[in-house]
Amino acid sequence: MTAQSKKEAHFLVALIPIIILVGLLYLNVVIYKDDATYGPNQIALLVAAAIATVIGFALKYTWDEIQAGIVKSIKSALPAIIILLLIGALAGTWLLSGVVPTMIYYGLKVIHPSIFLFAACAVSAIVAMATGSSWSTIATVGVALLAIGSALGFGPGLVAGAIISGAYFGDKMSPLSDTTNLAPAMAGTDLITHIRYMALTTVPSIVITLVIFLLLGFGANEASSTEDIDAILNMIDKHFVVSPWLFVVPAIVVFLIVKKVSAIPALFIGVLLGAVAGIIFQPDLVEAISGVSGNYFEASYVASTNSMFGEVSAISAEQMALLSPDEQNIAGLLDAGGMSGMMNTIWLIICAMCFGGVMEACGLLQKITKSIVSIVKSAGSLIATTAATCVFFNVTASDQYLAIVVPGRMYSDTYRDRGLAPENLSRTLEDSGTVTSVLVPWNTCGAAQSTVLGVATGDYFMYCFFNLISPVMTVVFGYLNIRIKRLPVTTAELEAEDMELNQDQLDD
Repeated sequence: MTAQSKKEAHFLVALIPIIILVGLLYLNVVIYKDDATYGPNQIALLVAAAIATVIGFALKYTWDEIQAGIVKSIKSALPAIIILLLIGALAGTWLLSGVVPTMIYYGLKVIHPSIFLFAACAVSAIVAMATGSSWSTIATVGVALLAIGSALGFGPGLVAGAIISGAYFGDKMSPLSDTTNLAPAMAGTDLITHIRYMALTTVPSIVITLVIFLLLGFGANEASSTEDIDAILNMIDKHFVVSPWLFVVPAIVVFLIVKKVSAIPALFIGVLLGAVAGIIFQPDLVEAISGVSGNYFEASYVASTNSMFGEVSAISAEQMALLSPDEQNIAGLLDAGGMSGMMNTIWLIICAMCFGGVMEACGLLQKITKSIVSIVKSAGSLIATTAATCVFFNVTASDQYLAIVVPGRMYSDTYRDRGLAPENLSRTLEDSGTVTSVLVPWNTCGAAQSTVLGVATGDYFMYCFFNLISPVMTVVFGYLNIRIKRLPVTTAELEAEDMELNQDQLDD
């Protein structure tokens, strides 16, 4: 089958799989509610992928071509899947070692409830800017901050929103971030120019976000009583050896990422360090989790391995049964799911990438975006269309990298033809592609962060103020013509315009 024999879908036909997917996802929320991401949404994505495949067959695409698109799409998500598995293992060994409980312990002693939300956002931003990774920040510091916020009485969705807002600001502004390097590469500008230009919209967005969280913190009721906080501190004291030396483990991981060690080896080293710290600092917990006594070497191996792959808890089932309901809620802060706890998220990502792969392989995504571009007129509408396209790809292709790469390729020539500097495009890609990925439940980012934090995207969506404000800010700048950089008009272009004008006058 030759490329020339392929048909192009009508715009409305290209929309059919998306319309059906949205309908199924809505139905799942109505029927399954919070359990929608534990199977029903995966089936919805596969059904939508099957419908897109049927449309592809009608357009003369072969199964081999469609399958190649699916494989390519899943392959692009493999690094994210490996990172997810390592984050699961990290959570387990950092519980075993007492790293996360120690963070919670000192956090409860230091952070005042009235400024907690502000502090959670600011700390996440600083760590993410230093590491260049929102994922690593949320999986380490973010998990501890969520537990502290819950202990102080704040809703998990609100705390998750503060953590995610800060982490994605730091990720955007860090020269170490992969998306921050990817966006200017796709637009045709350099990294430093991109970061400086992006700061014009990003800094106001995070300032507004921090002010909102500060007001929410001051406006909240006294979040948690001293007795509740003391109960958490006592439970941690009872089951863990708390020591400032345990901060060395996350400090080493942050140092490795700052030194540009890739996320996968850095996280793996963090997993091993957590296991070693557990063996050194938590001998009683190691024996309790392993169920082995009299042979500490065997107990250490079993406890470390179990914490990496399976669900572990500092409190046994027998001890849990003796606790009051309030104490059981507190005890929930002291368990972790390991690699196995990430499998449902990985399943969701694979199904999402199947759908995105079929849609791209059959030209359906390209048709939709091409139809949208045809109605663009002004610079403001071009920037708004670019932002909408990035969000569209986050929803349909389910991957933030595709939400940057594809629109970047699509619009780079259009921006140049309209006299707009490439940094306008790179900024828009990050303001809308990077930050909105975490708001989509089946996107790799949304699925990962909701699993790591244990908070559904529907619960934290409305509190991710930075992620919601950023795309709006870039569109406002576009329509109001604020700091929209133009390409300089060269002498050759002026001469070409004069020649064209003279030729038109001669023709007349």
